[in-house]
Amino acid sequence: MADYIIFLAISTSIFALFALGLNLQWGFTGLVNFGHVAFMILGAYTTVLLSLKGVPLLLSVLIGAGVAALLGLVIGFSTLRLREDYLSIVTIGTGELIRLIVNNQDLPVGNTWTPGAFGVQTYPIPLRDAPNLFLKFGMIALLTLLAGLSFWQLWRWIRSAQRLSAADSPNKVGNRREFGSRLVVGILLAVLSVAVYISGVIGLNDSNPKASLMLLSLLILAFVFWRLEILVRSPWGRVLKAIREDEEVPRALGKNVFWYKLQSIMLGGAIAGVAGAFYAWQISAIYPNNFEPQQTFDAWIMVILGGSGNNLGTILGAVIYFIYYEGTRNLDLILPLDEARLGAFRIMLIGLILMVLMIWRPQGILGKKEELTLGK
Repeated sequence: MADYIIFLAISTSIFALFALGLNLQWGFTGLVNFGHVAFMILGAYTTVLLSLKGVPLLLSVLIGAGVAALLGLVIGFSTLRLREDYLSIVTIGTGELIRLIVNNQDLPVGNTWTPGAFGVQTYPIPLRDAPNLFLKFGMIALLTLLAGLSFWQLWRWIRSAQRLSAADSPNKVGNRREFGSRLVVGILLAVLSVAVYISGVIGLNDSNPKASLMLLSLLILAFVFWRLEILVRSPWGRVLKAIREDEEVPRALGKNVFWYKLQSIMLGGAIAGVAGAFYAWQISAIYPNNFEPQQTFDAWIMVILGGSGNNLGTILGAVIYFIYYEGTRNLDLILPLDEARLGAFRIMLIGLILMVLMIWRPQGILGKKEELTLGK
């Protein structure tokens, strides 16, 4: 059971990181990107191929993120002056183009050139070797610290809503609803955090390399979330929101709208590139078909579920998506469906859930109506 929870925690943190990059582009800047998986491909393959050449893993990841950001620069210069519908068409085409190039291009794997369709295997993975006793207890202490910080932030987040609900204001009913929703979400995240913490401690104590990867992915997710929260609340982030609502207004105030859009797509691409490196480490062997367009739309589901323009909502959307994904895996035990029909049914069901959400709460679970961009 602990191994299964560790696997889910790694998958959720990787795709939460992936979706945070998309949320920066769409939720905060209003850029429609249907080819977000292209950044993940470049981050994954760059990291893996460089590590096979003996480049340190940390440097490989940074270079992979830089290559993904460079793709964002290329896409930005060629598409950011287009209308939204043209931008979406170009980005989805770019994502498929990158995947097909990797699939048909010979890759420098070690000292030989290997066809891309054969994939890349047996590459270095961080913390794969069993740690010594000092490192093991250090990682457990780090996981404990991360869990403690998470509980503290959840408590502050719920407490701030409680204070608003208790105060006299014209929007007292709305504030009470906000407190109720935050309380439910906080309890859900707290219970899941406890399960992940216990499983992580067990895995780290048993020298499970997947537990070490889980800790590393959670640390990176926490760091990126923290820095993004600071960024989007800064003057830079407020300009992005202004561009999302009406780019003519910041342009009239003398802001270089094109440059801000370019920064957003590059930074979001770099974050997705880091997610690609962790995805490659998780599955231990990468093939071009691991990076289908469906992954981009999975990220869109996470952003829309949690609420666009809300980083915590994006993480919540990733958690809910994987709860749904794993909870419906064995529906064939209840419904008379074969494997192909079961896959189609699960996609249809998540589509139905999104339709209901768009009617009941179009801004997403944690999104704000005043920042809703889905109707643009």
